[in-house]
Amino acid sequence: MSPHEKAQRVGETMFANDTASKDTMGMELLACEPGRAVMRMAVKPLHLNGHQICHGGFIFTLADSTFAFACNSHNRNAVAAGCSIEFLRPSHAGDVLTCEGVEQTLAGRHGIYDMKVTNQRGEVVAMFRGKSAVIQGTVFPEAA
Repeated sequence: MSPHEKAQRVGETMFANDTASKDTMGMELLACEPGRAVMRMAVKPLHLNGHQICHGGFIFTLADSTFAFACNSHNRNAVAAGCSIEFLRPSHAGDVLTCEGVEQTLAGRHGIYDMKVTNQRGEVVAMFRGKSAVIQGTVFPEAA
């Protein structure tokens, strides 16, 4: 199985079981490739805070979910060991947010991944950096 096929299967397997991203948040997984993932989410009225802008927690969740797919794309179970986010512009109901996550480095058990969240106009809404830690197991069993 090629690295690209492996990443694609990781994405399909994880997304099928991801109630939080898929069902609760209404996210779509657009791509899962080796060291890279892309997700999208439409901002709905239920995502708005008291200022009538998208709650930062929902933007964080989009970035965190994208991070999860990118860092698990090699079919080695990986979890977040730390992360940070910078909110750069507000999002409103009707906006469509796309997050692209890209592996910057992977060494031993740890990786660093950068997520860029943009709106439908290509404006950067937030930047997220995550550090992953590989744990025991795989997303799907591989033949020996």
